[in-house]
Amino acid sequence: MSRGRLRILSAIGIGCYALAAIVGFFVLADHRGHGLLVPLWIAHGVLLAVLLTKLCADQTGLSAALLVVGASLAAVYIADLARDDLTLERRGERITATVVRDWPAPDRGREADTYDYALARRDGTRLPGPSLQAASGSFAVGQTVTVLADPEGVLRPRLPGDADATGDVLGVGACALIALGLVAATGRRGATVARRREERARVEEQEHTLREALRTASADDHGIVEVHPAHYPDVPHRRAAGIAGELGLEPADEPGSWRFRR
Repeated sequence: MSRGRLRILSAIGIGCYALAAIVGFFVLADHRGHGLLVPLWIAHGVLLAVLLTKLCADQTGLSAALLVVGASLAAVYIADLARDDLTLERRGERITATVVRDWPAPDRGREADTYDYALARRDGTRLPGPSLQAASGSFAVGQTVTVLADPEGVLRPRLPGDADATGDVLGVGACALIALGLVAATGRRGATVARRREERARVEEQEHTLREALRTASADDHGIVEVHPAHYPDVPHRRAAGIAGELGLEPADEPGSWRFRR
């Protein structure tokens, strides 16, 4: 297998790993505390740094790894924010309820006008789970409101229009595409760096061969040493003349000729 094809397959594998990591951390975020997630993120970043540095063939792989981890973190964060909305869209029930009580939300933070609204069904039974949360004055006691409620009583009820996670899903997709784009760009840069190294090594080998040929070649009756440029396709004439000058040879009279006089 050629090195170019192997590099492409490596980039595809790293991209698949980055996507799998996003999904895995999204799943773990719902079941594990930060005490486990933080070292896992660190290990993930170190592994990406090693893989991308090898793929890129220089130290820019470390910067690429940091950017991929940042995009992955953003994707997981947005996905975690959308988790409740997605779950509520999947299993929620549309219920027409009545507001029976309201009070300032204890976890409102800086949003001082956020209120909790207790809801009850038409038969008077309270909706299970947390109360509806909205801005102060959004609803009045006794008002009828249609909500999307969790039948298991785990998630907070939401207005049907507020439970749309389309924007968050698009955001997660954008972050994932950014991560994949960074991996692809790193692989492309690695291919460029590897190609330049191969070209430089080839030129150095040809220059070494030319130097040895000039050093050991026998001059003709006029003191001329001639070499064939076809043997050194990557060495320009100016560089060949410079190597000849290093060995004490002078260019022959013909401009551009690969003939040198001792």
